Amino acid sequence: MLKAKAQRFVEWTLTHQAADGMIGPASNDDWWPRMVMVKALAQYQEATGDPRVLPVLTKYFKHQLVAMPGRPLKEWGRFRWQDEVLVIEWLHERTQDPDLLKLAALLKEQGYDWEASFVDFKYTEPGEMHKTPLETHGVNHGQALKVAAVQYRLSGDKSERASYYRQLGALDKYHGLPNGMFSCDEHLAGRSPSQGTELCTVVETMFSMEVALAVFGDVAIADRLEKIAFNALPGTFTDDMWAHQYDQQANQVQVGLNSKPWRTNGPESNLYGLEPNFGCCTANFHQGWPKFAASLWMRTADDGLVAALYSPCEVKTMVRETLVRVVEATEYPFRETVKLTVTPEKAVRFPLSLKVPAWAAGATVVVNGKAEGNVTAGEFVRIERTWEAGDVVELTLPMKPVATRWFNEAVAVERGPLVFSLDLQGHWVKLRERGLTADWQVFPGRQWNYGLDVSGLRVSEETVGPVPFAAANAPVKIHATGRRVNGWKPEDGVALPVPVSPVESSEPVEELVLIPYGAAKLRITAFPELKG
Repeated sequence: MLKAKAQRFVEWTLTHQAADGMIGPASNDDWWPRMVMVKALAQYQEATGDPRVLPVLTKYFKHQLVAMPGRPLKEWGRFRWQDEVLVIEWLHERTQDPDLLKLAALLKEQGYDWEASFVDFKYTEPGEMHKTPLETHGVNHGQALKVAAVQYRLSGDKSERASYYRQLGALDKYHGLPNGMFSCDEHLAGRSPSQGTELCTVVETMFSMEVALAVFGDVAIADRLEKIAFNALPGTFTDDMWAHQYDQQANQVQVGLNSKPWRTNGPESNLYGLEPNFGCCTANFHQGWPKFAASLWMRTADDGLVAALYSPCEVKTMVRETLVRVVEATEYPFRETVKLTVTPEKAVRFPLSLKVPAWAAGATVVVNGKAEGNVTAGEFVRIERTWEAGDVVELTLPMKPVATRWFNEAVAVERGPLVFSLDLQGHWVKLRERGLTADWQVFPGRQWNYGLDVSGLRVSEETVGPVPFAAANAPVKIHATGRRVNGWKPEDGVALPVPVSPVESSEPVEELVLIPYGAAKLRITAFPELKG
């Protein structure tokens, strides 16, 4: 049904191209919505092989090359030009049309210079956000994280890798949050875990990192992508995915009609619902999981395979003119083991590379019962051999709970790619019916203002169920102790900024059970640390 709905729009676009090459409705000549559509057409062509797509895109891009000098980029298009250049590169790989490279250069020339803006990053304080709104818009920054990778594909300039990390580093330093994201509600909003992050920014950041991972091939990018995918993405949906938030918070103590703490958004910003605050995330969040799944496996330049990200999956592909099937059996990110069964149609030699996360000290790789050497955390382990049907690769990635430092020296608890939170046992109250779904407020069912003792963290595991990111059946838990911090209170349904660590408390010691961030829909993730 969803495919049929989407196909209507694809068909109309492919069959209603203007004589001059323009696509889309004649009533709107903005380049930006067409940037979105050409990306969708490229992805549609990859999935279906529809032969009409390449000629339509070629004709449209030639029209744009002629028309853009007189009708330059503006507003959203000026800040999101890199997404179109990615499609232009995709088409150039297939057609080698030199005009495409001219258009890519023109888009960069007319577009906002993201890389220069991070050489001297000005937007370090939340109070500066309204002066130049499109420069501080969260989704723009999520999309801009692919600029360096897109540019590297054109220039081969090795400094582009440093440019990528410069962008991400500045966002982390001034706006980073424990869930792997940066704040943006709707503009960059600082490091307090009570500030929000827009769902559109989550999925656009994931896509940018998938592009950067494919281009630069760094384990650090893959690790960060998994952190976002396994925390920030599920953390903003209901268990059945029929409702989502516009803004999520790492410290989210109430979901309701609150005016705070949003910098520019409205009072419905963190409701769970059909289209809270604005409908863009309702349409856009669907790219999160499918594009992540499409990036689990990649190729090397010498026609090898790369397990770049981990999830249960099966891949079938041609490797050196031989059909190869790989079945990946795992309960990652909740468990430490990944088992790959490699079945080529006939014996074939090729390299298989496996990501070893930076956090996985002591990781091991075993092939058909024999341990591989040179397994180093933060690198890919490369296994080149002649593969035969039934070969088994077993990867063990030790996951130890660790405390990380955040705003006001607060501590968050992580294990492998997962971040853990105190679940506030929310009471769900229906605000309004919305056809097949509804809009919901959620109110805390327990106290939340704890200081945390991270000296004795203990892990327990339960069965991984059909809805793994569900609070009722969390597949892994971390046990800690804490004390109430009475001075840390809510204001208008929002947790005040986390007190500066360390904190003292004379309240009784309580056992606290932390569950995966994505399962805790009301949560505390960044805690003040108790003074030892």
